[in-house]
Amino acid sequence: MATFISVPLKKSSEVDLVKPLSKFVTATYPAGEEQAEYIRSVEELNKLRKNALGRPLDKHESSLEILLRYYDQLCAVEPKFPFSENQLCLTFTWKDAFDKGSLFGGSVKLALASLGYEKTCVLFNGAALASQIASEQNLDSDEGLKAAAKYYQLASGAFGHIKDTVLSALNREPTMDVSPETVGTLSLIMLAQAQEVFFLKATSDKMKDAIIAKLANQTADFYGDAFKQCQYKENLPKYFYFQEVLPVLAAKHCIMQANAELHQSLLAKQKKRFGEEIARLQHATELVKTVASRYDEYVSVKDLSDKISRALTAAKKDNDFIYHDRVPEVKDLEHIGKAALVKATAITPPLSAKFTDLFEKMVPMAVQQSMSVYSQRKAETVNRLVGTMREATNLCNGVLASLNLPAALEDLSGDSIPQSIVEKARAIVQQGGLQSIEQLIRDLPELLTRNREILDESLKMLSDEESTDSELRSKFSQRWNRTPSGDLYKPLRAEGGNFRSVLDKAVQADQVVKERYNTHCEMIALLCKPEAELTAAIPSANPVKTLQGSEVVSVLRSQLARLEEVKKERERLEAEIKGVTFDMSSSFLTALAQDGAINEEALSMSQLDQSYGSYSQRVQASLRSQEELLGKVQTSHQEFSKLKQSNSEANDREEVLKKLASAHDSYVEITSNLKEGTKFYNDLTEILLKFQNKCSDIVFARKTERDELLKDLQQSIAREPSAPSFNVPAYQTNPAPTAADPAPAPRTVFQPQQPQVKAQPPQRPPPPAFTPQAASAPGNPPDNQPQPGNPPPMAPPSQAQGPPYPTYQGYPGYAYQMPMGYNPYAAFGQYNMPPAMQPNMQPYVPYQQAPAPGQGGFPGPPPHTAAPLHLPTAAPAPTTSTILPTTITTV
Repeated sequence: MATFISVPLKKSSEVDLVKPLSKFVTATYPAGEEQAEYIRSVEELNKLRKNALGRPLDKHESSLEILLRYYDQLCAVEPKFPFSENQLCLTFTWKDAFDKGSLFGGSVKLALASLGYEKTCVLFNGAALASQIASEQNLDSDEGLKAAAKYYQLASGAFGHIKDTVLSALNREPTMDVSPETVGTLSLIMLAQAQEVFFLKATSDKMKDAIIAKLANQTADFYGDAFKQCQYKENLPKYFYFQEVLPVLAAKHCIMQANAELHQSLLAKQKKRFGEEIARLQHATELVKTVASRYDEYVSVKDLSDKISRALTAAKKDNDFIYHDRVPEVKDLEHIGKAALVKATAITPPLSAKFTDLFEKMVPMAVQQSMSVYSQRKAETVNRLVGTMREATNLCNGVLASLNLPAALEDLSGDSIPQSIVEKARAIVQQGGLQSIEQLIRDLPELLTRNREILDESLKMLSDEESTDSELRSKFSQRWNRTPSGDLYKPLRAEGGNFRSVLDKAVQADQVVKERYNTHCEMIALLCKPEAELTAAIPSANPVKTLQGSEVVSVLRSQLARLEEVKKERERLEAEIKGVTFDMSSSFLTALAQDGAINEEALSMSQLDQSYGSYSQRVQASLRSQEELLGKVQTSHQEFSKLKQSNSEANDREEVLKKLASAHDSYVEITSNLKEGTKFYNDLTEILLKFQNKCSDIVFARKTERDELLKDLQQSIAREPSAPSFNVPAYQTNPAPTAADPAPAPRTVFQPQQPQVKAQPPQRPPPPAFTPQAASAPGNPPDNQPQPGNPPPMAPPSQAQGPPYPTYQGYPGYAYQMPMGYNPYAAFGQYNMPPAMQPNMQPYVPYQQAPAPGQGGFPGPPPHTAAPLHLPTAAPAPTTSTILPTTITTV
């Protein structure tokens, strides 16, 4: 009776995890010890998959431990890598565990770029292996019973977990073995078997009959639920596996009900309810008879049947002679209670006792994404503060340049170069002068072209693959059941569009910088000349020596000195702002652990306000101080201008000095812009290369998936019939006899079926002897025709002697029924004789006309006879003909 159901394992194709995961690690983490450690972990993960799925597994706990450890590692690694069709694309291929396909088509399989699919299939294998290990346990020992109950409950929980999560994990229709209907049925079967193990444990421990009856009744309910679930699902009964399982479930449902009735009858006997005892035993007898008659080839109930039969016989005997208790109907019996001692094991990773996360130090992708967004927010905050200060500094320089300050205060002599102009000219020369700017300007188009080519090539790969996918989709229509490339590439195309927009804006910014350079190119070239040439290029003017000791000049110099202090303070403040660092990963990890999600915006804004709030206040204070000082400088400059002697020469000199000061400021800004542009293009090149790699990876994965799908479609098309079924004409199935074939027998009661491959006909027996009188009788055939020498026909026997045999034209009204021992038509009809007896037989040739009176219509037995076959004699017919002997021979 101890027949337990186990589940076969799924088979997976080999997948290389090292290359794509290592590529992601290299692109995401900087070179160093951390990156090397992650790459080693990737290799260990690949080895773990090969051990779990790349070889046959023994039905042992150690094999289950490997499977569960790989499942735990998948659960741990899932949030740390961006597994998806359009990011880190890994295609996992699994075969159906039950549907083996056809001889020519191969097994049914499904390939998906989904880590959730891999997890589902690995957990299915874990549950299947647990069921196999449980079925191998020795149920005669307590250790075996405990282990079997443990593994059946684990299998039930795993199948139930797959039922709840498979659709969300795959986002498409799964294969039938992991569909919710199938795994839900398997979960019920495993739970019923776990309950049965508890019933066996209670029976072996000889617990109270009331407890055992409740356990058995609950087990019967579990098996009944599993049977209904399996029977009522449309797709399950077509599998051979479930065709074998259904009878076992039905048999066990009846067996456990019979056990419940048996033990409840013992309880009724203890309570002196002898009629109830007999009724329950009778019901149990009917149940085991049902099993024996319908499911005997699956489950043996002989021992249980004998036990119930003995108990019923004794109970009836005692009741008939002693108690005379009324036997109630089964429907009137009190319902037996139920006791469920099993529960599906909850699937909460880690399931393995020896699990250690290979990527323990790697932060989850949710944290990485939050860190990326936080870095963008931080960069925006820093750029906003630094940009505000730089704008204020440029405004200050522009105002001072328009006022020709501080050059106007240094040029009181009217004939020498102001010291500030000399220092600015020296700074430009040290930075490379015009040559450095022109080289940077020449480099920009090359960098731009390189980035455009990378972006165009990346988008072209997507377009080519999408075009191929569209052609195949239009060709195969509904059969091409994978995600359309157009839908899959939408995020990548949006990202590529953003890159193109960024490049277009960069081109516009480059043009603005070039125009500004062209505007100040002449003055910048003048500042790059030697001091003597610079002095000669600046017009001279009348000296203004009377202003050198004036109070206005002193006030202006003091105000300009304070403005210089403000600008230096800004440089220090900019360095401090850029140097602020804070590790948000701990905050994000804490939030993820506590809430299961990360509110990145709230956490980031709170930290940024805390880190940069004081700097923002200092920047605003610097702006207010500059604004106040510029107002005072403008007022003092108006008084200074009034005191200066105004003439055309002085105005020309002041205008040139203003242009030189403005050219220096423009040179500094243009150089900074060009260097930032060069850095921008170089950084963008790295980003676009990563984008190109991402596009290349997904296109390659889609190509691999496309090839697999094409192969499956070709196999499915090969399995389909090329044309609808049609009826074959009769002359094609039953060909007409040729000249080489033996002549058919005379007309018969039935038409014998012609075999597909006809055996070689036996040799012809010798002709029977005949009398001269018969030869001279009228109507006899010619001399060259053999005549039968049989005695006259007799009435057919009253008992059945075999299938009907032919009648003959010479004896209308007679129907000769041949004994089974002699059949001269064996070579032509469907009732063929054994092959060992055929070589000595001769083909029968029918007589052309009726035999003479007094002679039978059958040839006599051939001279070579075997052992005689004695048949019962039949009552002779009222005729004067010779009766056929009852002892005949068989050929």
